Amino acid sequence: MISEQQLAKALLKLGLRPGLPLMLHVSMRKLGPVEGRAAGLISAVTQALGPDGTLLMVLDADPDEPFDALTTPGDVEDMGIVAEVFRTTDSVQVNDHVAARFAARGPHAQTLLEPIPLHDYFGPGSIFERFVALDGQVLRLGPNIDTVTLTHYAEYLADVPNKRRVRRHLLRADIGHQWVESLDDSDGIVDWPHGDYFSQILIDFIAAGMAKQGPVGQCTAELLNARTFVPFATQWMETHLR
Repeated sequence: MISEQQLAKALLKLGLRPGLPLMLHVSMRKLGPVEGRAAGLISAVTQALGPDGTLLMVLDADPDEPFDALTTPGDVEDMGIVAEVFRTTDSVQVNDHVAARFAARGPHAQTLLEPIPLHDYFGPGSIFERFVALDGQVLRLGPNIDTVTLTHYAEYLADVPNKRRVRRHLLRADIGHQWVESLDDSDGIVDWPHGDYFSQILIDFIAAGMAKQGPVGQCTAELLNARTFVPFATQWMETHLR
């Protein structure tokens, strides 16, 4: 059993910087048995971040169910149990957007979460723009290789021709039907003949020695600096997605 203190110590050894925003992606199965399970992990990350740090997680929601920002459960199947436990933790704040739903806790929570554009919600004026400006960090604890949601922000910044756009129907509990337009954040802004470019961007970022790596629990963790990752991902897309 991995204790909260062991996890917090390992995160600091990895290079996590206290006091800065942190976006967490995690697979509890890969991380291993944690004392207190998901709540214990959240406590350990909070401890490592210190009182000035802010923890941020993607929640998502079932697009076919009426959405209420305060009560709708997160998408556990896609986002994992940690995000839903975090959503229901004391003092955690959530934003009010069906397609770009986040939860945060810490001094910068409100600054990160609101406002958020109805359309193009991962682009300029988004949570991600503010996250980068605040020198945010992305921590990966064993999730799938394509899991760096921040890559969506680079899709808006990249000078790539003929970016694919989508128009989605969403359902809210308060106003009912809603249509939202954005770059395609499901199948990619363009087709890349080699498969999933999200995965390849992270693989190349790590290969370039730009991510911090080390053991945390039973997984090899990766820590990415947002101000470094976003320009790398942007340039990668401009080079490869043409």
